[in-house]
Amino acid sequence: MLPIETWQQTGWVTMSDELPVTETYNPSAMEEKHFIEDIGLFFEQLGMPRMAGRILGALLISDPPAQSIIDLAQRLNTSKSSISIMARLLVENGLIERVASPMPRQDYYRFKPGGWVLYMRQWLGSMAALHEIAERGLGLMNGRTPELKERLQEAHDMFSLIEEEFPAILETFEKTRHETSMQDNSKQ
Repeated sequence: MLPIETWQQTGWVTMSDELPVTETYNPSAMEEKHFIEDIGLFFEQLGMPRMAGRILGALLISDPPAQSIIDLAQRLNTSKSSISIMARLLVENGLIERVASPMPRQDYYRFKPGGWVLYMRQWLGSMAALHEIAERGLGLMNGRTPELKERLQEAHDMFSLIEEEFPAILETFEKTRHETSMQDNSKQ
């Protein structure tokens, strides 16, 4: 482990990270923090709240996998109400699930097994809806020049390809994951 002064020189650690200068820095803790923030930023770019992405990032690397709202609020330095609202959004998107709590009146969440596939299937549904809209738009362009139609034709063609090819990709992924899981279970 490197002394904190070295990490401060790199710009990865500042005094706002609340690490006393006398302590030795644990790179994995800072890497986890950056991973969580990167997931938050990625989901923000997709149009979701950054906090939802941060919660997902935390749950992807948490041990134990199930975390309480209190645990998440402390880890992410935010309010329990913010965690609660964003967790509901992630549940609706199929990425996390609420699980039984060992403590009364506490909600626990974890990354949902198969969550990525469910999320991508929902995305595929959105692309199908956009494909339908593009088709309607092309209908409006009848009698117009090919140059005017090109913008919608490109969207239509891309969404057609996604609808045709992407379900097979998801099926292949699920089949491969299932086979890998079966092999892993037979080794135990």
